[in-house]
Amino acid sequence: MFEGYVRDTFYDEMLCDDNQPRPPYRRYYELLSRFPKEIFAARHDAAKQLFLRQGITYTMYDNALGVERTLPFDLVPRIIPSAEWHHIERGLIQRVTALNEFLKDIYSTQYIIRDHIISRQTVYASPDFQLEMMNVPVPKGIHTVLSGIDLIRNEQGGYQVLEDNLRIPSGISYAYKNRNMMKRVFAEAFSSYHVAPLEPFMKKLGDTFAYLSPRQIPQPTVVLLTPGRFNSAFFDHSFLAQSMGIELVEGSDLIVINQIVYMRTTSGLRQVDVIYRRLDDGYLDPLSFNLDSLIGVPGLFDAYRAGNVAIANPWGNGVADDKLIYSYVPDFIRYYLNEDPILPNVITYRLTKDNERQHVIENIEDMVIKPTNASGGAGLFFGYAATRAECEDMQRIIQKEPRNFIAQPLISLSRHPTWMDGDFEPCPIDLRPFVAFGETLHVLPGGLTRVALERGSCVVNSSRGGGAKDTWIVVGEGEPTC
Repeated sequence: MFEGYVRDTFYDEMLCDDNQPRPPYRRYYELLSRFPKEIFAARHDAAKQLFLRQGITYTMYDNALGVERTLPFDLVPRIIPSAEWHHIERGLIQRVTALNEFLKDIYSTQYIIRDHIISRQTVYASPDFQLEMMNVPVPKGIHTVLSGIDLIRNEQGGYQVLEDNLRIPSGISYAYKNRNMMKRVFAEAFSSYHVAPLEPFMKKLGDTFAYLSPRQIPQPTVVLLTPGRFNSAFFDHSFLAQSMGIELVEGSDLIVINQIVYMRTTSGLRQVDVIYRRLDDGYLDPLSFNLDSLIGVPGLFDAYRAGNVAIANPWGNGVADDKLIYSYVPDFIRYYLNEDPILPNVITYRLTKDNERQHVIENIEDMVIKPTNASGGAGLFFGYAATRAECEDMQRIIQKEPRNFIAQPLISLSRHPTWMDGDFEPCPIDLRPFVAFGETLHVLPGGLTRVALERGSCVVNSSRGGGAKDTWIVVGEGEPTC
């Protein structure tokens, strides 16, 4: 099965330098070695058809037709030993806790600005910093109710944080569907492993939302607010609502009366306590933000400010997703928690600093330039793949708009064997674990492993053509590693 599989200088998740499987993968590797390629290919095709029938789709934004496609799924799971996962989990909880403290601080006392850890200009220049949220009480003081933290593994095999997603992180449903698909199409792979189950997390997520309720009642009303069925992530919305047993609503299903949010039902109005929103900040309330929004709830911000409804995640979280502010998160951890970061950032150059900007301009062929407020892999500039003229254009843009970009050295992401065109190829992957912050913090075991399927590309986002793998957290595997 692995004849012709070529390892390079990158870190391979499955194979050691001598092309022997790493301990966590040994039994899976042996299983694959006994499989004829034709049968394995047939299983892949079966998974693709099942995804299509179940409507598990996404929209490729780079596609000229703008059509929905099934999420490409690979039958070789990412396997992480429990000891390794424990380290990741601790780092995620530490990071999300510090980010929550940062959001609480900058929307109230702003001690971190007073103490010169970060400048007021850096924070206020972010288009996602919402002045309207200043001194607005946030239920239970929790801004980071649900977070998605993107991790990569570098050439030495070390985990690093690539970016934070604290607005409306998506992908939980795909993690669940990947697991279900593995059980249906390749069930025998589980016989040799004790894989941590995903199911308990969904109840914990539902409990997290209920914990935010301003009314201290046994069963608060929690709803998921979606832009509607034409949204590219609508499958994610409907899956989560169904799995948590909450109502899936659109803006027209809600009404605000006397600063209280109600849901229209066949038996009359019902007060809503918590809204898990999947709309961007500006579209949530046309009266307070984007007047052109037809999918929001007029008066919602007034109801929130009055303390009559909780929203996950609240307005203003996007400032922490700003890629320039991302570079300060290790400082946040030291400042708020008095701890060293467990999971380091990728080296990041702040182009607002003259010396760092000059270094990037002089070495632009070795850099990845990222817009500070883009998401989904949009707007990335890869110096190694650009022409001289394109590099010169980017250098001029950086000089003109340094606050709008950050730069990072090109990192060779870890690779994972992935079935492509009838053979295994080493494809770049990342990992998006999800953290729920309620009465306590909970991490979805494993999260979503995304894989770049376009040859020569490191962009793993599904909206840019990436696929996904099941992620296994296994007990009793992985010692010693190679």
